[in-house]
Amino acid sequence: MSGFDPKQAFSLSGRTAVVTGGGKGIGQGVALGMARSGARVHVLDRDLKAAEETVGLIVMEGMAAKAHRVDVGDEAEINAAMDAIASEGAIDILVNNAGLAIRKPSVELSVADWDAVLKVNLTGVFLCARAAARHMIANKKGAIVNLASIMGLSGGGLYPNISYQATKGAVVNLTRALAVEWAPFGVRVNAVAPTWVRTDFIKPLTDNPELLARMNAMTPLGRIAEIDEVVGGIVYLASPAAAMVTGHTLAIDGGFLAQ
Repeated sequence: MSGFDPKQAFSLSGRTAVVTGGGKGIGQGVALGMARSGARVHVLDRDLKAAEETVGLIVMEGMAAKAHRVDVGDEAEINAAMDAIASEGAIDILVNNAGLAIRKPSVELSVADWDAVLKVNLTGVFLCARAAARHMIANKKGAIVNLASIMGLSGGGLYPNISYQATKGAVVNLTRALAVEWAPFGVRVNAVAPTWVRTDFIKPLTDNPELLARMNAMTPLGRIAEIDEVVGGIVYLASPAAAMVTGHTLAIDGGFLAQ
């Protein structure tokens, strides 16, 4: 008879979770979801006020959280934050959520724009994963969830977004490579690849009725995603329920990639 207990399998009780870009959007949703699942949450964001607002929402529900002002493109800031968090107890979970998009035709995209997106979406993911993993490896356990995108698994889309697509594709393979490298130390590394999600990040697109209609039409389920629908997948990958899952990218895309 199976010993599977869903209450235990999906519980993050007693764990410490770090969420980058946790001040708003998907990051805020993830921070709240982690806290509601039992984790103590550290919210990292370059906008400290936004991070504190997320922490306020968590504390208002009677759960524990702390805000940190961190630029994921700054190696020293990341290392200092992870060391400070680890000094309070083990880092069990990292969600690499912070992201940037500069939507321009490729022939008009400057090197400065390219570098800005690369710094956040790829270098930042690596730096945060490395800093957290140093502590996870020492403790022989940990779960990292990176935010990729359907645009990292597809060359299509509604508009030119080459630096975003290139970095998100790189995150997919970074996830695989780190999963293989760190598996012997008990550290799992996975990613989620969401479709368009109703957040401020894409508000200029969803505010355009024609673009929103096209996004809905490109998605077999006929609509874009809501934040909570992405949070569920991330909490799963961070939880004991996914103990045998590593190196995987979970598409949360309403069927977009199945076409």
